[in-house]
Amino acid sequence: MDHIKGRIYAIAGPTVMARGMWGARMHSTCLVGRDGLLGEIIRIEEDTATVQVYEDTTGLSIDEEVVSLGRPLTVRLGPGLLTNIFDGIQRPLHRMDEMGYSFIRKGLRVKALEKMRKWDFHPERKRGDRVGGGDILGVIPDTERVVHRVMVPHGVDGTIREIRKGMVDSMEPVCILDDGREIFLYHEWPVRTPRPFRKKLPPLTPFITGQRVFDVLFPVAEGGAAIVPGGFGTGKTIIEQTIAKFGRADIIIYIGCGERGNEMAEILTEFPELKDPETGLPLSMRTVIIVNTSNMPVAAREASIFTGITVGEYFRDMGYRVAIMADSISRWAEALREISSRLEEMPGEEGFPPYLATRIGGFFERAGRVECMGSPGRTGSITVISAVSPPGGDFSEPVTQSALRFAGTLWALDTDLAYRRHFPAVNWHRSFSLYIKELEEWYRQNITSDMMDLRERLLAILQKEAELKEIVQIIGVEALQDTDRLTLEVADIIRDGFLRQSAFDENDAFNTFEKQYLMLKSILLFMDRAMEALRREVYIEEILSSPVRRRLMEMHSIPSERFREDIRDLIEGLERGDPFSVKKGPSSSRGGS
Repeated sequence: MDHIKGRIYAIAGPTVMARGMWGARMHSTCLVGRDGLLGEIIRIEEDTATVQVYEDTTGLSIDEEVVSLGRPLTVRLGPGLLTNIFDGIQRPLHRMDEMGYSFIRKGLRVKALEKMRKWDFHPERKRGDRVGGGDILGVIPDTERVVHRVMVPHGVDGTIREIRKGMVDSMEPVCILDDGREIFLYHEWPVRTPRPFRKKLPPLTPFITGQRVFDVLFPVAEGGAAIVPGGFGTGKTIIEQTIAKFGRADIIIYIGCGERGNEMAEILTEFPELKDPETGLPLSMRTVIIVNTSNMPVAAREASIFTGITVGEYFRDMGYRVAIMADSISRWAEALREISSRLEEMPGEEGFPPYLATRIGGFFERAGRVECMGSPGRTGSITVISAVSPPGGDFSEPVTQSALRFAGTLWALDTDLAYRRHFPAVNWHRSFSLYIKELEEWYRQNITSDMMDLRERLLAILQKEAELKEIVQIIGVEALQDTDRLTLEVADIIRDGFLRQSAFDENDAFNTFEKQYLMLKSILLFMDRAMEALRREVYIEEILSSPVRRRLMEMHSIPSERFREDIRDLIEGLERGDPFSVKKGPSSSRGGS
């Protein structure tokens, strides 16, 4: 398509209006002004186009030229994405640093992936094979952790006339079809267009995080979506970083959307140092980081989450399990609100545009577990975990409420728990998971048949504790029945010994499902034996002072190599013996039941 040119007649922050744009298309990218700032058309009225500019518009003046390129905002997909750090419109930040730029210079154009780098291509097809969109042509060892599968771009099909083998760069075709069309290592894809798949599959497998409160109480399915709303200091970023490190995903896409610069600097510094707990290799070998800090142009922030999800879909199409960490969707919504106000659109609740929920849904609905296009047949998934930063921790605000319509899991963070240094600061009374029914069969087949029953008992104890605490405020704990006092004590063990988990303790940071199950079973078995002891008129004080209680509180810190032996010894001791022996005398005033 020919380039369409116009002239600027109005500028409002990152929003530019240009006349003379007859024939321009919605969401086409543009070059704005003498510096060639990158922008995107977001409104058209006759010959007037409104452009949101992804760069700083300081110094831009009236009557400078605007050139529509006739194509939407796209990302470059191919080998070399992993280990890279990009901004919201896929400019590689490390390349800019190598060029001597501490900040992104206006109008700077840097290719997302290196042009001249050569890759060792191993073909899996041969001359004469018929191929179509999504078919795997061959593989490239991208990192020591991930094999990159080179696929036929969607919309391309034909018979292979020639296919390369060995070292190939981005300028050379790896495959030539019989009609002369060439297939390269790289291709472009528009960020706002979901990549196609053959079939969406039901969420029947949990996304394993290694965090007890998530995996046991409020699991998110592989291919599902979870939101993590919480006020300042409740640990949203730490949760996402911990899941990025320990979550059972092949590829991690971390999107820092509008966060503080020093916080993102820590991530960029720490991620290359982190080790993958499965392989011992650097975590960055399976990670793509997309950064758009709060001082970067607001329009690029709006594009950043779509850039991230498109990169995730690309790896999903290879058959990988992808986890998207978006931190935070509230900052993205604020960018949307700012752009909407520049356009003088009718505001909705709290000034957000009326289409806020539609845009948020367009992001979350791109999650899922799918049967991929092409051959050989394969399945891939995208799991989205998004932080939400409601002002003042108010979950009734529009962004949180809109996200709740599409997320299947809510991990509600609590300021009071965070102030008490209880992390993850997940409020178990406000959080939920809609995936439980679909995941029950997986838990029964892969963990144990009573896992879901134990989970229900744990939730019932926590609910009972909340009711008893209201009574205690009126009559005091000493006036409670012994059985109720025991319930409070067991709830305390659950909170401090099971639900609290340290991301900085190597023995506690990640828990296998086996460890989680054995910890939960031992706590509930302790409660059963204690209830039996109360019925035999054993003193409640003797039960609470038992060394078993102390072992339960400390079992999370047992080293992995001896955890199974220690915890099974504890469970067997509870099953076969009576750890509580001192009975009440005849003058005891309280009953045990």
